Amino acid sequence: MIDINTKKVGVVEKIGYGLGDTASNLIFQTVILLMPFFYTNIFGISAAAMGTLFLLVRVMDAITDPIMGALSDRTNTRWGKFRPYLLWLAIPYGIIAVLAFTTPDLDSAGKLIYAYITYGLLMIVYTAINIPYCALGGVLSSSSTERISINSFRFFLSTGGGLIVALFTLPLVALLGEGDDQKGYQLAMVIFSCLAVILFFISFKTTRERVVQAKDKSTSSSFWQDIKILFTNDQWRIVALLNFILLVAVVLRGASAIYYLTWFAQRADLISAFLATGMAASMLGASLASKVTQILSVVKAYVLIQGSVVLSSLALYFVGSNDIVLMFVFFGFAQFFIQMSSPILWTMMADTVDYGELKTGRRITGLVFSGALFFLKMGMAIGGALLGWILAASGYQGEATEQSHQAITSIVLLFTILPAFGHLLLMLIVPKYKLDQKRCAQIRIELEQPQHCSTA
Repeated sequence: MIDINTKKVGVVEKIGYGLGDTASNLIFQTVILLMPFFYTNIFGISAAAMGTLFLLVRVMDAITDPIMGALSDRTNTRWGKFRPYLLWLAIPYGIIAVLAFTTPDLDSAGKLIYAYITYGLLMIVYTAINIPYCALGGVLSSSSTERISINSFRFFLSTGGGLIVALFTLPLVALLGEGDDQKGYQLAMVIFSCLAVILFFISFKTTRERVVQAKDKSTSSSFWQDIKILFTNDQWRIVALLNFILLVAVVLRGASAIYYLTWFAQRADLISAFLATGMAASMLGASLASKVTQILSVVKAYVLIQGSVVLSSLALYFVGSNDIVLMFVFFGFAQFFIQMSSPILWTMMADTVDYGELKTGRRITGLVFSGALFFLKMGMAIGGALLGWILAASGYQGEATEQSHQAITSIVLLFTILPAFGHLLLMLIVPKYKLDQKRCAQIRIELEQPQHCSTA
């Protein structure tokens, strides 16, 4: 491993890198927070069909992740390995996002086919641009401390994209649709997509790849050899499992929030404010991650943070349907701590790249990130499927004016207890992670020794 510039990464570059995730989340958070409700209540497919759609498409999408990671590891341009994809795929990403939120004039079967095609394409192009983007964060600096700082900027600005979605989507739908929500969602996504394209271009322009392998052997090893190397990395396996469990919990809570406000609280008018509160709390949490890890080790910090999420989730379960203020408060607390943990987890992921290079002599940055994202997306797939299937099993009807007691109870569980269980599992697993800051510093010293540079 060689860092061609060991100085700290500048604030402008950190912001530029973070804006790439703002771009991603203008679409990704719309998918997580609003697409389930869009499909069942606006687009017009059943909750059960939606659950199966999310499972099949996200599993398919997850399978393409390692392929994209290996491809980006083998990409060599004058702009680097990972940055070029921000330039090449920004416009296709924006166009397909608009198509995914367009409602065609078709019968039920035709709509379902259209949903599979457009959502499938959206997830493929998201993979193709997001995996190189995530890997880029691991090559801006070789310092674990700097990586936490970089990822704090990233997730602060990433959540800014989610805040825009939470604040403006439904008002834009109402304004642009003029009573036609199908038209409103389509035009709102046109605006978000145009903004996303611009931000991807800014991210490309302002970042620089610094950490490289001393002797690039990316073309002398096969894809399957790299996969074998990846799974020998025991610390990466832990991070991958954390990603899977985390996303099951995050998707269950995030996607059920709009149902929770609509049917349990009977306050659909507060959906935008509720989601915006969560996003604002998330931004604050992300900004404080680096300060927490200056006091505690990454493992202790992660355990403490996840414990706080569990307590906030349990508190939400006991909130009454009329206790609107407490709903906002405990939801804000949960989102604050969830996003505080994100920069830590992604820094852990980047550190497993260095660890793997020391063990094997191969630096497979793209495959490490794409492999972890494979498990992240599998978590999304299971979370999305569970949401649809549990709603369907409880008798939820998308076009109904009232829901049964069983359906509302299921919505509350999806929003509170089930996510809490996932975060509890994270607390139990993360102590197995052994790459603290001291060990990471030792790894960087060993990698910079001549014998490693000559054979890496």
